[in-house]
Amino acid sequence: MYIHTNDLDIYYEKSGTGKPFLLLHGNGEDHTKLSGLAAALSKEYGVYSLDTRCHGKSTKTKTLHYHDMMEDVAGFIAALNLTKPVLLGASDGGITGLLLAIQYPHLLSGLIACGANTHPAQLKKWFRTIVKIGILANKSPKLMLMVKEPDISQEKLALIKTPVLFLAGQRDVLPTSASMEMASAVPGSEIKILKGQTHSSYLKRYEIAMDAIGPFLNRISK
Repeated sequence: MYIHTNDLDIYYEKSGTGKPFLLLHGNGEDHTKLSGLAAALSKEYGVYSLDTRCHGKSTKTKTLHYHDMMEDVAGFIAALNLTKPVLLGASDGGITGLLLAIQYPHLLSGLIACGANTHPAQLKKWFRTIVKIGILANKSPKLMLMVKEPDISQEKLALIKTPVLFLAGQRDVLPTSASMEMASAVPGSEIKILKGQTHSSYLKRYEIAMDAIGPFLNRISK
């Protein structure tokens, strides 16, 4: 299915019924990367799995910016008249979720940011090197995005009123200290560092992610 917003078409799939729950994939992926998590969540929620702009079946754009992706999600929520959805974002999806919570303080009932960063410099040097080599071979807007954005200050994080859970793998592409610093800047937020996990392994093995987010979902539903 498609929703037209911000002059482009956003593809999504819907599963389950109940309180709306949005899933946003990471850079270079599409909604299918979170299909296991979507199936598990759809037992209790109405799950909307999106392809973000320039990904999957959604409209391709010449440039790519997190702010535009954030406005796409805001437009998607408005177009479907979704009331206070929960949002889980993986990597780029987590960054988009943080920007959404900053720009629209009362739009979400909860945000789960998985492996998100607030500055490219937070990413480990080896990972940034791989991305830069990729850019030399292919000047993809997706790769360019990771080395130029985001730029979210501690002061902006402090403006977030939405309940936030930060998730990161112990072997993530950003240091645990960076994840802890982000969480400390968001009032009342929670953080879980998942032992032995990488940037996305706990999302592929969705049972691990479900165990990690369960207590947070129970808390915000009260």
